[in-house]
Amino acid sequence: MIAVLQRVTHARVTVVGETVGEIGRGLLILAAVEKGDTPAEIKRMAQRLLGYRVFPDREDRMNLNVVDSGGELLLVPQFTLAADTRKGNRPSFTPAADPDTGRQLFEQLVAAIGTRYSKVSTGRFGANMQVSLTNDGPVTFTLRVPPSVDPSPN
Repeated sequence: MIAVLQRVTHARVTVVGETVGEIGRGLLILAAVEKGDTPAEIKRMAQRLLGYRVFPDREDRMNLNVVDSGGELLLVPQFTLAADTRKGNRPSFTPAADPDTGRQLFEQLVAAIGTRYSKVSTGRFGANMQVSLTNDGPVTFTLRVPPSVDPSPN
């Protein structure tokens, strides 16, 4: 699983003009499920996202995670993060999980985070979403929990 997390002062996701998710100060997380990902990777990513220290403490050092800072999370599914861009001028999406698996595991990520922290909003899986944000810092990180299952055929 791949996640891009951005520390934000505000973020919103709209679908056909309707706001489907919105947060104030917190983390906007773009998440992609890769082929071979299992619930184990989802659980580990949830732990990392909740525990990653990107918020300033009293000395203005990045020592607080989203929970400690009282921030919110906006989780947005984005399969394009799993693209293979190593060659050519067009991305290949073969590393991404199929849509049904991607949806199921993305929902598991939302649930895993939601059982430990209540300030969670989401985008809409499979929808054409417009994401707006005000990046704070800017602070942006990419996290990856590699698939434990080899997705290539034997």
